[in-house]
Amino acid sequence: MIKSIYKSIVPEGLRVSLRQDLQKLIAPFYFGNRFYCNCCDKSFRAFLPKGNIKREHAACPYCGSLERTRLLYFYLQNEVQAFSRPLKVLHFAPEACLYAMFKKLNIEYVDADINPALAHHVIDITSIPYKDHYFDLIICSHVLGHVPDEEKAIQELKRVLKPNGVALIVTLINPELRVTLEDATVIIPAERLQRYGESDLCRLHGSDFGERLEKQGFSVEKIDYRQALPDTLVQRCRLGNGQRELIFKCTH
Repeated sequence: MIKSIYKSIVPEGLRVSLRQDLQKLIAPFYFGNRFYCNCCDKSFRAFLPKGNIKREHAACPYCGSLERTRLLYFYLQNEVQAFSRPLKVLHFAPEACLYAMFKKLNIEYVDADINPALAHHVIDITSIPYKDHYFDLIICSHVLGHVPDEEKAIQELKRVLKPNGVALIVTLINPELRVTLEDATVIIPAERLQRYGESDLCRLHGSDFGERLEKQGFSVEKIDYRQALPDTLVQRCRLGNGQRELIFKCTH
């Protein structure tokens, strides 16, 4: 009852901001030396659990980064030099910690989401209001599984990407599925939760995800960036098991 009243009174954007502020106040209780978050440069005795089926030590208590965020940040730093050169960046469903890093730079940075509470630019990924070949870098992490018209979304990402640019796409993948599981008739959240593992997913991607990107004209390289890092770092930063963290590097 109280939770419902709170949601009805406090706008979603403010709730998100308050949650982030509260998180930072509670974080000192988790400080320690067992785990390290490269996104906020802080060490902890424990990370927080996350997910419908709880993943232990998944979320940073301070900045909220998840396994995929921390791994993506390593990749952006080491392989893309995303924070040290002038780029035009389009970032769908921006993670708060990465958003903060990009906003400090003197670059054109477009944070985008269809939900105005989650980004400053309200953009439908299937109809991106920018001209062809505009962006140097596109980040799209855990978005395509939620978009009804996935083909159109991929086509739009390709359209606005420069010929020498790169799109980094990440999604939830069930490696046991050879073919992506999707059924347009499954629309009830409870049914989606049972079928796909999350109540707002339109599909659960399988090992054919790269092929789905290539079908729309991208050249795709599948990258498990954990393999490029020391095992001790992978464990200390909690960089996942590969189901949520594979990076699909897409170019023209």
